[in-house]
Amino acid sequence: MSELSIRPATEPDVPLILCFVRELAEYEKLSHAVTATEALLRTALFGERPAASALIGSVDGEPAGFALFFSNFSTFLGRSGLYLEDLYVRPEYRGKGLGMALVRRVAAIAAEQQCGRLEWSVLNWNEPAIRFYQKLGAAPLREWTVFRLHAAGIHRLAGMDDTGRSG
Repeated sequence: MSELSIRPATEPDVPLILCFVRELAEYEKLSHAVTATEALLRTALFGERPAASALIGSVDGEPAGFALFFSNFSTFLGRSGLYLEDLYVRPEYRGKGLGMALVRRVAAIAAEQQCGRLEWSVLNWNEPAIRFYQKLGAAPLREWTVFRLHAAGIHRLAGMDDTGRSG
C-alpha cells in the first residue's frame, strides 16, 4: 500500500506548482491558456497579500499532485466559502487515494474556517472527474456547471459530524 502525505505548499514549491498547472492544462487541452509564471505564482501564493493557498500531495515521498484554493463569499449565506481552483494528480499516481485525500484536506480547512460552502468547476467532457466529484456527494449546478458542498457536506467529507466535531 502506498504512503500518502499532504502538506501546505511553501515558497520553494512554486516551480513544482507551475509544473502541475501546466500538466493539468495539457490534460484539459488548455495549454495555450497558461500564462502563469513562477513570479506570478510566488506573489499570488506567498506575497504580502496571498490570493490563494496550495497543498502538495505526495505518494511514497514523490510529489504527485496538488490542490489550489482561495476564499470567496456568499451574500446569500452571509459567510465565506472556499473555491477549489485546481485539483490535479499525475496519471501514474491516480487511483491511490491522493485526490480524495487532497479534497478531504481542503474540506477540513473549509470546516475549520466555518465556510458555508466548498465549490469548484469541471469541464463538461471530464467524465472521470465528474464521477469522482459526485462520489464525494457534490451536486452540479446545471446552469453554471459548478459543484458545491454545503456545510453538512464539508463536515461529512472532513470526517466531522453535523456540529463540526471529529467523529
